[in-house]
Amino acid sequence: SAGMKNFMKELKPQSLEDIIAGISLYRPGPMDFIPQYIKGKNNPESVTYDTPLLKPILEPTYGCIVYQEQVMQIVQALAGYSLGRADLVRRAMSKKKASVMEKERQNFVYGNEAEGVPGCIKNGIDEKTANKIYDEMIDFAKYAFNKSHAAAYAFVSYQTAWLKYYYPVEFMAALMTSCIDNPGKVAEYILSSRQMGISILPPDINRSEGKFTVDGQAIRYGMAAVKGIGKPVMEAIVEERSANGPFRSLKDFAERLSGKEVNKRTVENFIKAGAFDCFGVTRKQLMFVYANVLDDVAREKKDSLSGQMSLFDFVDETTKRSYETVYPDVGEYEKSDLLALEKEVLGIYVSGHPLEEQEECWRKNISAVTTDFQPDEETGFPSVTDGAKEIVGGIITDKKIKYTKNNKTMAFLTLEDLVGSMEIVVFPRDYEKNAAMMQTDARVFIQGRVSAEDDKPSKLICEKIFPFAGIPKELWIQFPDKETYEREVADLYQMLRESDGKDQVVLYIQSIRAMKKLPPSRNVQADARLVASLQAKFGTGNVKVVEKSIEKRA
Repeated sequence: SAGMKNFMKELKPQSLEDIIAGISLYRPGPMDFIPQYIKGKNNPESVTYDTPLLKPILEPTYGCIVYQEQVMQIVQALAGYSLGRADLVRRAMSKKKASVMEKERQNFVYGNEAEGVPGCIKNGIDEKTANKIYDEMIDFAKYAFNKSHAAAYAFVSYQTAWLKYYYPVEFMAALMTSCIDNPGKVAEYILSSRQMGISILPPDINRSEGKFTVDGQAIRYGMAAVKGIGKPVMEAIVEERSANGPFRSLKDFAERLSGKEVNKRTVENFIKAGAFDCFGVTRKQLMFVYANVLDDVAREKKDSLSGQMSLFDFVDETTKRSYETVYPDVGEYEKSDLLALEKEVLGIYVSGHPLEEQEECWRKNISAVTTDFQPDEETGFPSVTDGAKEIVGGIITDKKIKYTKNNKTMAFLTLEDLVGSMEIVVFPRDYEKNAAMMQTDARVFIQGRVSAEDDKPSKLICEKIFPFAGIPKELWIQFPDKETYEREVADLYQMLRESDGKDQVVLYIQSIRAMKKLPPSRNVQADARLVASLQAKFGTGNVKVVEKSIEKRA
């Protein structure tokens, strides 16, 4: 967490012991003693002990009681407890058993000859000091951590930090593999990887394994992350590829894996994920032919098993290749369709993002991105402030409807932009007026108020929603002088008459710097078709679309 990172930067650990202590202290209760621990570490001479007997026990933690094991050592060294009895005291303290602890106070300070406990006073520690030490033990023991447990955590923390720093690509690939069944977590790690400068490559039937793997300085998507691809299928693919080399085509793949749990759904999902892109044909072409290819292979196999022979049995390999699958000339899917298919079978976008084409519009209208709502690694606080008005934009990827005690409808939206995702809360008062725009996959800008929470990402309380398509535009047409304007304005009006929309038209005469806004009755839809025809008539440099920002509307 950001808080732990800040604590470690302040602590400046120089040994595993410091990391173990840090893990034990960074929890409710012991956190109060972090300043004391850091002060002691930075200036060991300032640490004092109520009795010299405490020094060998508390010196590694600069005078602070941090671990349960230290409580056991203290009652042993100061009051002569046996190991078994010391453990009973530790257990009573951690479970906050007041009656047992008070009884043990007597034994700790004054001893109990009948039970073989000498007590602190017999060891030369005065009554007041003994009680003070016992009070401190009770305070710490309520939260004290088991040191052996913390040591295991610290060791793993140190190993993973070292790996992330020196082998970032391998580390992130392993991290994604560890949560390969959780697309949300994988998406989070993919974003982290991209922020670290690591590229994510789509699955490849000739390069991918079941898990995420390192491919040069990039991470190759694992086949196990593709929806509906089971372990037997992955093992069969890798085994066949290792034994007989890369797959040359879809038909080659089907022939070599026929009867090995590879069915039409498996192939379809591989196509959607981009795993067959290496065959040099488009995903759309593959989708058109894959079913026929699999049927042909199945029929050929059935015929060969029954002893029937075909013409192909009498020709050489070169001739056979000339009869390979014929792909229809259908081109490729639109980028948005490609990404949607990737999301369908992988749970996330890999080769791009649906908002890329509208990035300029998106950046112009937002005041914050989704990652601004995440706690900062350095400060522990998000970039946005509680109660501030912000505008975010993106795609609604999830919508959960809830009902209040008064049976009014509210919603929790997940909004995804180019850098991450966040939660939007829509209360009943704003639900009805925005309901039509709160559809999954809708591209919207949302204006609202920031709601911050400790150690959690901030949320946005929705006040207004604006669809991307609803952002008003101004269509500017420039004329060099008044004479040109008077000569060509009739033709312009004729062209504008063919378009109807909400975008205002502005005419500008350059020589006299005169501007004229046409009335709403002459509003148009400033789409690519209209702009292209106007540019052809009046010149590319004389036609421009200007988007108005949300802030001006709000």
